[in-house]
Amino acid sequence: MKVVLFCGGLGMRMRDGASSAPKPMAMVGERPLLWHVMRYYAHYGHTEFVLCLGYGASAVKDFFLSYDETRSNDFVLENGAREVKLFSTDISEWRITFVDTGLNSPIGERLRRVKRFVQDEPMFMANYADVLTNAPLPDIIRRFEQSDAVASLLAVPPQSSHHVVDIGDNGVITQVTPMRDLRQWENGGYFVLRPQIFDYLNEGEDLVEDALMRRLVPTGGVLAYPYKGYWSPADTVKERAQLDEMYHRGYCPWMIWDADRSAGVEPLGYALSDAKSAAPVPGTGG
Repeated sequence: MKVVLFCGGLGMRMRDGASSAPKPMAMVGERPLLWHVMRYYAHYGHTEFVLCLGYGASAVKDFFLSYDETRSNDFVLENGAREVKLFSTDISEWRITFVDTGLNSPIGERLRRVKRFVQDEPMFMANYADVLTNAPLPDIIRRFEQSDAVASLLAVPPQSSHHVVDIGDNGVITQVTPMRDLRQWENGGYFVLRPQIFDYLNEGEDLVEDALMRRLVPTGGVLAYPYKGYWSPADTVKERAQLDEMYHRGYCPWMIWDADRSAGVEPLGYALSDAKSAAPVPGTGG
C-alpha cells in the first residue's frame, strides 16, 4: 500500500535558530524524524512512499540522494577501504516519489497535488512526518478494510501533562484528573484513506478540518482507531529533544524494527509521559 507523507510544513515551533531544515528533518539519533516514520511503515511491508514537499524540499532530497547505509547498519570494510559489505540495509527496497506541493499549501491541498499517484489504489495511507508510534498498523488497516468508511485516523488520549480541576460551589476542589484520563481523544494522524476522499476535498482546503470534520464526519464516513499505547509528537524543540534523549538512552518504543531498542526498559526516573507533551492541532502537520 502506498504511503503519502506530508513533509513540507514550515514548523515554526521547531525553530531553534540552528537550522533551516523542515521539521521532519529534525534529527532523532542518527536519522531524521521522517526516516523514523518511514521505517515504521517499511517494517510492515509498505515501502512505496510519496513525499509531499514544500519548505526545505532540498534538505529532504539531499538526504536521500546522498544516503549513507553505514550510518545505521553494520558492515565490513575491505579491499583497502574500497569495498563495503553491508549486513543489512534500510532503504534498498524503498520507492520514493518526491513531489513539490507548494510552499504554503495546507495538508488537504498537498494531498490533492499527489492525487495522480494514489487515485487508482483501492486505499492508501497518509501521515504527518513528525509523529511516532508503535500502533499495530496491520490491525488498523484490517479494521478499515472491513468498514465502509472513506477515512480512518489514529485516535490518541490528550497528550497534555496538565490536570483538569473540578471545583464545587464553595470553591473547594472536588476532583483532580490528568488530561490523559479524560474520555476524549485527539487526532493522532496515521490515516488510511480511500480515493473517494478526493470527492470531499476542494482546492486549497485542509484534510482534517474541511474534508473530514465538515463533510465526512456528519455522514459517518470517518473511522477512529483508539490507541492508548505509545504515541508522541515532535512538534516543538522540547519534544524533539526528549525523543533524542530517549534514543540515546536506548529506550525507543517507536523503533519496532529494532527489537533491542523498542523492547528496552524505561530508564528509572524517566516517565514516558515526559516524552508526550501537547499533541499537534489537527491539520497543522507538514
